[in-house]
Amino acid sequence: MNVENEPFEKGKILTRDLRGDREYPRSPRETLGGYVLAARAVDKCRAVLAGWEGGYHSNCPLDQIWLKFAEVDYDAFRAFVATGADDEEIAGWIAVNSKERPREEIVAWNNKQRDMNLSDLPLDTQVFMEDYIANNIPRSRVVYRWLDVYDLEEKRL
Repeated sequence: MNVENEPFEKGKILTRDLRGDREYPRSPRETLGGYVLAARAVDKCRAVLAGWEGGYHSNCPLDQIWLKFAEVDYDAFRAFVATGADDEEIAGWIAVNSKERPREEIVAWNNKQRDMNLSDLPLDTQVFMEDYIANNIPRSRVVYRWLDVYDLEEKRL
């Protein structure tokens, strides 16, 4: 076994298998370290480290929304997740390594993400979502908020 990968062996216990339809990353609405999108970013990062990512990507545009707001360096984040840290340890790491902001600012940002309509997204993302929704969301389901796309596709709604 490669010594570089040894610490993540511990992390595999915490890793969701995102290949196929067995498991999904957590909802983008779930919080970790006080931020929406962060728990999902952790799930995808762990899956990539384990080679179980399926069609998911770590450091994707969705992850980047959180990383940019929190001012967290992705490479440092990935390196910490690779140690096999659990959610509590990662939340502590986020607290130390993210930009210090008043709690009210983070709560307002979280709620903005949760409540954002598709029409509030940048135009290129709206165009992407138009096709993505048509191809991945059952026609009988209505997308009210942009995060609904993920929860509908992954059968949480």
